[in-house]
Amino acid sequence: MNSGASGPFFTTSTGLVDSVDSRLFSRHRTSLHPHYIANPLDFLEKLVVVLRDGRKLIGILRSFDQFANLVLQDTIERIYVGNCYGDIPRGIFLIRGENVVLLGEIDPEREDFTNLQQVPVEDILVAQREELESKQKREKIKNQTLHDRGFSVDYMETDLY
Repeated sequence: MNSGASGPFFTTSTGLVDSVDSRLFSRHRTSLHPHYIANPLDFLEKLVVVLRDGRKLIGILRSFDQFANLVLQDTIERIYVGNCYGDIPRGIFLIRGENVVLLGEIDPEREDFTNLQQVPVEDILVAQREELESKQKREKIKNQTLHDRGFSVDYMETDLY
């Protein structure tokens, strides 16, 4: 089954680290250790990281290890609501590898060509809160309807394991 997606897919943090190692080594031919870069500014890899809690972070990859722990510089937290987004500056961000759900490189040439509109952070936070309240109301009605019909209500969102 071909879904149209291509590229490397990682099932373990080792696969991710090996892939980044090989890309670093091929980009920066050096006789030294593959992690060594003569000029750190030569390797400015802008990434998007989606965390387990749903947050989306965008920043420049500065370091990683065998556990897929990441250090991002100039990090922003991007919040999407509908076709709008807002950015909250976060600075340097250390991410524990077990919290990474998705990691992707951002193409700088295509980054500015989206159908999304940037709005002030205050506006996006209000819209996010309204969207969350609306979702909670719908869930409450759905759960009550299921309960009334004799079904067990599932509390997946609050049950982490």
